[in-house]
Amino acid sequence: MQVLYGRHHVRVFRFGLRLVRDEQIAEDLISEVFLDVWRQAGKFEGRSAVTTWLLAITRFKALSALRRRKDVGLDEETANAIEDTSDDPEVVVQKKDTGAALRKCLTALSPDHREIVDLVYYHEKSVEEVAEIVGIPENTVKTRLFYARKKLAELLKAAGIERGWP
Repeated sequence: MQVLYGRHHVRVFRFGLRLVRDEQIAEDLISEVFLDVWRQAGKFEGRSAVTTWLLAITRFKALSALRRRKDVGLDEETANAIEDTSDDPEVVVQKKDTGAALRKCLTALSPDHREIVDLVYYHEKSVEEVAEIVGIPENTVKTRLFYARKKLAELLKAAGIERGWP
């Protein structure tokens, strides 16, 4: 279990963090995922890679955490802690940076498209593995990836970037 945790906890954390966008919740997800793996290790049939199995569990737990979080209302302190997202001079400079613009454009994608792009490009998962993790047909993964790329190209062009990297 220590070896499994050592090899995969960073990937599980990063994937969970991209989904829930809260470091504390992502840390909690790591614990929940590996506790489930410990309890359900006998159910792993080896039909997919271990990372695929772990990310599927992480996705399920992250989506559950997001549903629970929507039920919780904002208190005064939390509401006041929300940042003003309007552009300041520093943000204007960052927009000229291709990497920053790309990250911003990625956040403008729909959650379904962003999830597919994240799994394919950042976690280097195949279409088959993504389909298994997300629980959708492979052709749906391909379609979402096509439209995500198309939308991303439009967003980058609107941001003044004709292609992804110089």
